[in-house]
Amino acid sequence: MPFFSPIPPTLRDLDALRNIGVKRVILQAMATGGVTGGVIGLFRFAYDHINAALVQAVHQHNIYSPAVAACLFGGLAALALLALLALRVEPLVSGSGIPQVELMVRGQMRMNWLRVLLCKFAGTLVSLSGGLSVGREGPSIMMGAAVGAGVGRLWGERGGQSLPRYLVGGSVAGLAAAFGAPMAGMFFAFEEMKTIISAPMLLFTGVSALSAWFVVQVLFGFGLVFPFASQPFIHWTQWWVIPVAGVLMGVLGAFYNLVLLRLTRWADHSPLMPRPLRVLLPFILAGGLLYLYPQVLVGFGVSTLQLAGLPLPLLGLSALLAVKMAFSWASFASGVSGGLLMPVLLMGSIGGACMASGLQSAGLISPDQAATVLTLGMTGLFAGSVRAPLTGAFLLLEMTGSFHNMPVVVLTAYIAAFTANALHVEPVYDSLRARCLALSSAAAQNDDNGNDPDTSGSATPLQK
Repeated sequence: MPFFSPIPPTLRDLDALRNIGVKRVILQAMATGGVTGGVIGLFRFAYDHINAALVQAVHQHNIYSPAVAACLFGGLAALALLALLALRVEPLVSGSGIPQVELMVRGQMRMNWLRVLLCKFAGTLVSLSGGLSVGREGPSIMMGAAVGAGVGRLWGERGGQSLPRYLVGGSVAGLAAAFGAPMAGMFFAFEEMKTIISAPMLLFTGVSALSAWFVVQVLFGFGLVFPFASQPFIHWTQWWVIPVAGVLMGVLGAFYNLVLLRLTRWADHSPLMPRPLRVLLPFILAGGLLYLYPQVLVGFGVSTLQLAGLPLPLLGLSALLAVKMAFSWASFASGVSGGLLMPVLLMGSIGGACMASGLQSAGLISPDQAATVLTLGMTGLFAGSVRAPLTGAFLLLEMTGSFHNMPVVVLTAYIAAFTANALHVEPVYDSLRARCLALSSAAAQNDDNGNDPDTSGSATPLQK
């Protein structure tokens, strides 16, 4: 009886790639990445200009004037109404969007790609313009996935087997365009989304990421998000800072996840939080913080770049971190369209600034090493919350341009992820994905019973 050895997986991948056609895959990926880069570039351009105009308008007026205060809170209420309208039109755009995309890739959820794209774009822009502590990265990933689904449809590929390629490629392009980080986008696809590595998928995601990066960085001209490229090395005698930062940020990431999920689930089911009130509250809270603690609002407070150079006291930094974290919890639990990662990075930078302040006071690091410690803080909190250490490490390396610090950044990310795992707290997107499934099942059951469920924060399964 002859012995037939199995075909190696690499040869199967290459054979699949030949069947699809290399040129075809490259063209599809370039279309997905290029269009996604254009959409996210337009989104970033619009938000930057809207935020600058709003900050300038506030600075030009006396916010303590009754008329100005009335206009301010009236405008926030109007933005809350628009955010609510986006959720009414398309419930899928609630929250980050990453858990929904992961469910779509697994075939557990579908979307109307054009409606999701438009509502996610508008809804996230409204949330950010209202000062809420949400990010653009999750929405960018969801918008990229929607673009990918649209490209697949327009290309004429209706098969369910080909759709994940477009969804994952669009997601990678969305992350690459949001942060100018194509390598982090690739790691996100295979580390966080658990995409099976194959030759067609590697080619598709790689070309999509580079295409999106080209559009955002070259055509739109966006530079590094955190230009810390000149930050110095951590001397080998100071490498003890790495486990300290990793453990502290891992514990903080686990605590952040725990409170975020409990608060969000409470808001999902509490009769005290009907959807209109749930959406309105963070906008009103943003208005109150403008008067009481504007430092946590983008454009009014201390930025990450400023944290690296200002000798701020440890007590003040700790208060800033506590308020920022509480505001981020309240913003996300509202169910509005907005991501988690940028607030996590900002909180990580504040946590890093707390460490840098203490270390400088003790004479253990020099002032010019503060930016390096901030980078470790951002990497550690990302890895502790998301539990994707390579994605977090390369995201910060690409956002800062400090590739010379790759060893310490990667080590910090893995130590933070290990610490958070040891505390038995689930990764944030795993928990949110389970929440999406639970809410969609409850919504489907209510529909069967003829009820009108509150779909805020839920994702509709197999939505056509």
